[in-house]
Amino acid sequence: MTIEAFQKQIEDIYYTRDAERGVPLTFTWFVEEVGELAKEIRKQPQDIARLREEFADVFAWLATLASLLGISLEDAAKIYAEGCPKCSGTPCRC
Repeated sequence: MTIEAFQKQIEDIYYTRDAERGVPLTFTWFVEEVGELAKEIRKQPQDIARLREEFADVFAWLATLASLLGISLEDAAKIYAEGCPKCSGTPCRC
């Protein structure tokens, strides 16, 4: 699945509800999901299935925020296509 297809899938599933909630509250949910990911990262031993789920949740909330704000994540990712956006290095030389 491409980033564009993923973002469209998340829109199809959640856009109406997220739009009704609005950007500020949707952002709050996104931050909460990042916190859940942080908790899973700190656990030892790590549960790869749970980590994958939390990464998926964070990515989904990021996608819905981007959609609410009219941003294509596919286009946003292109900022890094040539390496670091500041120095163009891969790896970064900044």
